[in-house]
Amino acid sequence: MGFSLFLSSDKSQNENDRDSILESEEINDVNSGHVELNHNNQLFQRNDNIGSSKKNTVHTVNNVVELDETDLEISELDDEALVEKLPPDIAELPKIVRESVTLDDDPTIPVFTFRYVLLSLIFIPPGAFIDTLNSYRTTSAAYSIFFVQVASHYFGKFLARVLPNKEINCYFFKFNLNPGPWSIKENVLVTLTAASGATTNQGTTAISIADLYYNDVTNPAVALFFMWCINLTGYSFAAIARNFLLYDPKFIWPKALMQSSLFNSMRKADFNRADGSKQMKVFFYAILGMCIWTFFPEFIFPMTSSLAFLCWVAPRNSVANFIGSGMGGMGFLNISLDWSNITSSVMLSPYWTLFIQFVAFVLSCWVLIPAAKWGNLSSFKAGLMSNRLFTAEGKIYPTTELMIREGNHIYFNETAYEIHGPLHMGAQKAWTTFFDYAAYVSAISWIALFGRDDIIDAWKKFKTRYWKGKKSENTTKNFTSISETYTDRLNKIQSVYPDVPLWWYGALFSVTFVILITIFATGHMFIPWYTYLVALGFGAVIVVPLGYLYAISNFQLAIGTFNELVFGLMIQGKAGGKHPASASSYGAIAGDAWYRAQYMLQDQKIGHYMHINPRHVFWSQLIGQLFGVPFNYLALRWAIDTKREYLDGTITDPLHQWTGQSIQGYNTMAVQYVLVGPTRLFSTAYNRPIPLGFLFGAVAPVVIYGLHRLFPRAKFNLWNVTVFCAAMSTFYGNLSTGYVSQIIVGTISMFYFFRYRHKVWARYNFLLAAAFDTGLNLAILLIFIFFSAGKQITMPNWWGNNADSVERCFAI
Repeated sequence: MGFSLFLSSDKSQNENDRDSILESEEINDVNSGHVELNHNNQLFQRNDNIGSSKKNTVHTVNNVVELDETDLEISELDDEALVEKLPPDIAELPKIVRESVTLDDDPTIPVFTFRYVLLSLIFIPPGAFIDTLNSYRTTSAAYSIFFVQVASHYFGKFLARVLPNKEINCYFFKFNLNPGPWSIKENVLVTLTAASGATTNQGTTAISIADLYYNDVTNPAVALFFMWCINLTGYSFAAIARNFLLYDPKFIWPKALMQSSLFNSMRKADFNRADGSKQMKVFFYAILGMCIWTFFPEFIFPMTSSLAFLCWVAPRNSVANFIGSGMGGMGFLNISLDWSNITSSVMLSPYWTLFIQFVAFVLSCWVLIPAAKWGNLSSFKAGLMSNRLFTAEGKIYPTTELMIREGNHIYFNETAYEIHGPLHMGAQKAWTTFFDYAAYVSAISWIALFGRDDIIDAWKKFKTRYWKGKKSENTTKNFTSISETYTDRLNKIQSVYPDVPLWWYGALFSVTFVILITIFATGHMFIPWYTYLVALGFGAVIVVPLGYLYAISNFQLAIGTFNELVFGLMIQGKAGGKHPASASSYGAIAGDAWYRAQYMLQDQKIGHYMHINPRHVFWSQLIGQLFGVPFNYLALRWAIDTKREYLDGTITDPLHQWTGQSIQGYNTMAVQYVLVGPTRLFSTAYNRPIPLGFLFGAVAPVVIYGLHRLFPRAKFNLWNVTVFCAAMSTFYGNLSTGYVSQIIVGTISMFYFFRYRHKVWARYNFLLAAAFDTGLNLAILLIFIFFSAGKQITMPNWWGNNADSVERCFAI
């Protein structure tokens, strides 16, 4: 297969685009168009000859922007010959951006309103609760932010009709209950607030490990402040990368683009645009269809979640069952019809990303696993697809015996270690750890080689903006220099709004620093205070490389294993910090420095696409966190109190869902790195090759870069080592189904339709992705309410819900 399949455009696509343009009734010519600022720095847009059948005009009256209801219809002008007709500042925008965003704005629309606050407080609790529960499941799809996006829009319109136009005076501030028609900008801000608060929290991992495996219950107040502060630290770290990755149009942030596309479809529908109304009908039908269907794989007909064809042929053959099963087997030719095993990422990520991930899955599950099981790849045969630790004889390692408690300290039990011997990982766990290490290092190596020019260019613009720019009389304020350093239309529009001052991020970091250092210095959350400083340092280093990867590919790298290793190296031989949960406390800090920075940057990019004041976006993130974290904690307590026997392994969940796979994996790493220690762990011949993953991660991008320089037409630059290593580090022990389905859906969406039916793709792809996720999560919520919230109701066993094996793989 040639590398040309990854290219986003070719001759057939250009011909298709040209046909789309000729068929368009809304665009006949584009001769001129530009954005200017009046003397009060307010935007007005003049498009003198855009469209002969519809003309878009934006002008100012008494320094207030007025907009017609039509948008600029320029998204289909993408043929190389025709794109020259676009104004230069529009032509600078990538094609996929021009198809999804609007290029007009009204800065006078009220955004930070009472309606916004009320709806935010309504939509955060269910999301924070559900998303936290998902972290204890084998498969999950995050609480659909698209549901919030759509539902809040219609709730907002309802509030605009029923609330009185009344001003409320609260001494220190005043606000109007209903300042006018509901706006899409309020809708955006509600969604961003929910995106911040209606998510899970990294801090739940350490708290869960301590409770589930070691019966140590964290003080609720300490837990809440720890969970708040690690996330807010990450938001403050967004300042490190935003000037490199936010303003430049080439960093499209695919998920931000998808959400913007949905916002603009709703906006068109509000204006009674035929295309917008049709899109929204498709969106709602897709939600309904997916919601109804999800009841089958998740409750009524679980067999459809993993169609193991080889098991049907030989249901009692152990070899065929192991090869074909997607629940504890290789998942060969296994198809899943459960959207939770597919998710919308396959309709957002570039096809090269999906292809690399599938190649990694094939290599890991269909090549290495049989080589380890039946070949000579691994000398240790026990626990092949398990993330537990074993003795040399293949028995589950009694890790609790490695601990000696003395007061608040936990020490390593040398005697027990001598009795039970070195720890052994299953073969799959060993190579996933190897590639975990490689992925982290390769992210830095990759950006140094392939992203160097982009980062250097962004740094030069940053210097111009914050140093040279301030010397000019015309750039006394930060925000006015954005449109001078970045000249595209979106940045010109956004330059109307004041940017977030850097000192806001500094103040946020300072507050969280004081609280966290106090928590650690007083002996809470298991880690020595000095390791917190190291966590901040590693978090700061990785923000730009991982943000770069996510901004261009929608691929988010999990970095937990590396962080736990660093922590283990710091504390081995020390008296304090030996509690196994300490590694996850450290990892939550170092990890959230990147994860939450990414959330902040992505939401700022949505604000950029939707023309929202960046300061409003900043405060929306803080409001979401302050309200969401308590519900994260409530969900944690519910999961542990009601699902403990599944989560700690006492009883096996028949659907292999409430396995606590993630928590169990972190506990395994904790025992390795905290109790045993990296030096002792990697001293055995079996484990000694694993740290070579660092070398692989550093060298492999250099090899790819060399091949790219030698053969530039072969597109070796698309073979991203970080994506490959991260996919190779995925643990498939509990679930290996869904990956064939992912590449099938991804090929249809991101290859065939993107390349050969691009007009249809541009109109419906992002909407369907959002609708499918929304329908899935709505169904999971309804299943929870109807069958789990009160009395537990289970589906009766039948052919499609066999009590022994829902896949009908009876010999595995």
